Amino acid sequence: MDKLEIEGGRALAGEVRISGAKNSVLPIMAACLLTAEPVRIRRAPDLRDVATMARILRAFGAEVERTASDTLEVQMGQACSVSAPYDLVKTMRASFFVLGPLLARFGEAEAPLPGGCAIGTRPVDQHLKGLEALGATLDLHDGYVCMTAPPGGLVGSDVRFDRPTVGGTENLMMAACLASGTTRISNAAREPEVIDLAKFLLAMGASIRGQGTDQITVQGAERLSGADFFVMPDRIETATYLIAGAATRGRVRACGTDAGSLASVLHSLAATGGELDVGDSHIEINMRGRRPRPVDIRTSEHPGFPTDAQAQFLALNCVADGASTVEETIFENRFMHVAELVRLGAVISGPRDNSVHVQGVPQLHGAPVMATDLRASFSLVIAGLAAEGTTLIDRIYHIDRGYEAVEDKLLVLGGRVRRVH
Repeated sequence: MDKLEIEGGRALAGEVRISGAKNSVLPIMAACLLTAEPVRIRRAPDLRDVATMARILRAFGAEVERTASDTLEVQMGQACSVSAPYDLVKTMRASFFVLGPLLARFGEAEAPLPGGCAIGTRPVDQHLKGLEALGATLDLHDGYVCMTAPPGGLVGSDVRFDRPTVGGTENLMMAACLASGTTRISNAAREPEVIDLAKFLLAMGASIRGQGTDQITVQGAERLSGADFFVMPDRIETATYLIAGAATRGRVRACGTDAGSLASVLHSLAATGGELDVGDSHIEINMRGRRPRPVDIRTSEHPGFPTDAQAQFLALNCVADGASTVEETIFENRFMHVAELVRLGAVISGPRDNSVHVQGVPQLHGAPVMATDLRASFSLVIAGLAAEGTTLIDRIYHIDRGYEAVEDKLLVLGGRVRRVH
């Protein structure tokens, strides 16, 4: 099993090119099931999760090929199966996105209850509630979700989620594109990745209004066409490298990104004392060798501070000049990185009542640590980069799920990292 070895204590400096968004490309790949025509997905990151989704689509009969380093070609003819393989779904929650498209186009779908990072229960009840509202019947047995559309196909309906859910909103939005009539989604998620999926569906000929608000309306169509689409830049990857720059007292410019999706993160980064330069397609933070100031953060649904950047910012607070509180409101078990950060010399109390208290220290010290989930894994990278000595991170397959070419990008920034087999 691969590990990542980091020689810390050096400020990151330079430019890093941001990849396409993992949290956008996965539902877009699932949406390719809605059409028999070829689809071209550009700026598709080369990630473990993307490869897993490609294998799942192939299990249904789709042709999926990476024709360039950042381009996927997908074509789904007739389905040879409508059952998602358990050995693939168990590793990645985003595989549950196939349920809505399969059900809408082929009238039936079967998927195991999903797996992925162990950061909380993350129930799929809202996904199922939305699809049942469109007329689907549900059967749960042996850990599988089996859904069947009515004889005439799915029918548009008014659906109100009990709470905003990104995955549930995206699954229902995809299914509604081929349902007859109008679907109105209330209390919808407003995340930028939901907007990006809507843009892709619009490029396929769908009729969608209200994306980016909590009220989305979808007018069903008889069929959708192929599309040629550029995936949005990854806002979480952008935030991660900027936070790493701040934690190491360096200067990092993220290129090929979009500041419009990162207002809350940029507000928090500015509060660390870093100098921000924001352009049309770049964001730069320059700490000028200064130790960051501590910043209290509280995660919440967009446009609040993203839960996927919480672990990285917590690592920054570990080396900040003062005390801070980090509160997690989205997932109930997303502080598993705390124990590993403490191994590096961080002073953290909690978690208690979904929050931790951090007392920043002048210097962390390298140690062997273990990644527990995707974003937590990069919090350890950030801490290792800021620490004195050598940090060896185990189970870095978590990093490979969501960060493209991590060693190459860190090396470009002056980080001393290498993958150990």
